Amino acid sequence: MEVHLIDGTYELFRHFYALPSARDSEDREVAAVRGVLGSLLGMMQAGTTYIGVATDHVIESFRNRMWPGYKTGQGVEPELLAQFPLLEETLRALGVMVWAMEEYEADDALASAAFLAREDIRVERVVISTPDKDLAQCVQGTRVVQLDRRRRLERDEQGVIQKFGVKPSSIPDYLALVGDTADGYPGLPGWGAKSASTVLSRFGRLEAIPPNPRDWRVNVTNSKRLSEVLNSKRDLAFLFRDLATLRTDLPLFATVDDLLWTGPTPAFPPMADRLDKAKFSVKRVPRPRGDS
Repeated sequence: MEVHLIDGTYELFRHFYALPSARDSEDREVAAVRGVLGSLLGMMQAGTTYIGVATDHVIESFRNRMWPGYKTGQGVEPELLAQFPLLEETLRALGVMVWAMEEYEADDALASAAFLAREDIRVERVVISTPDKDLAQCVQGTRVVQLDRRRRLERDEQGVIQKFGVKPSSIPDYLALVGDTADGYPGLPGWGAKSASTVLSRFGRLEAIPPNPRDWRVNVTNSKRLSEVLNSKRDLAFLFRDLATLRTDLPLFATVDDLLWTGPTPAFPPMADRLDKAKFSVKRVPRPRGDS
């Protein structure tokens, strides 16, 4: 069996900016919901049967209490935010498992679901559909992979190493050093993708990096300055790593069988009819959500 885990937040964002506006009979903006729904129906028609969708029902999470600059819903267009509850309602009516996250993030749900699914020996492959770089930490060999559905790019463990220069297990440490602008934390001054990947490819974890740069024995520019920054800001680096570390212990389902799609509920046909009759208007200026 193959399990597909979908980043509903990303899908809603990308369809919101890619599609013309469409309003239903109650004058609600519904184009993004229509887009996500059509995308999932296409997957089902292609034979996908084990599906889970995670959304950020509330953009803020426990991480906002850890770091004041962490991402919020500020600046997100109201007509986009308003479609989250409608998407969740529509997908549940379709008969799809939905995790609408409030205290945690959709990414935590995807990570937890991937962990639960891979524990089932019947599962041959877990596909996490999102381009978000922090989900790369969940990739495992060729059994748990990350898929960017828009670019049709699939990345297994070797693909993660090729892109970031580190193993999936080092992705939180990597993000702690380089930062993640989409999530709102800056990383450490002077540390960039090349220096972080070079050092972490040798040591793996932040705490394993020697305080003396002469012990690094890697080819990295300005190692003395990088070492000074890391030594003076280790607590901050550990905080950023905690922000980047996805939670994998959320009790989302009892068994993978809970993700089996067996068909729509009776609530789906009237909801689909309302979405189908929505009227299109002018096309928005494309402004897709950046990979986070």
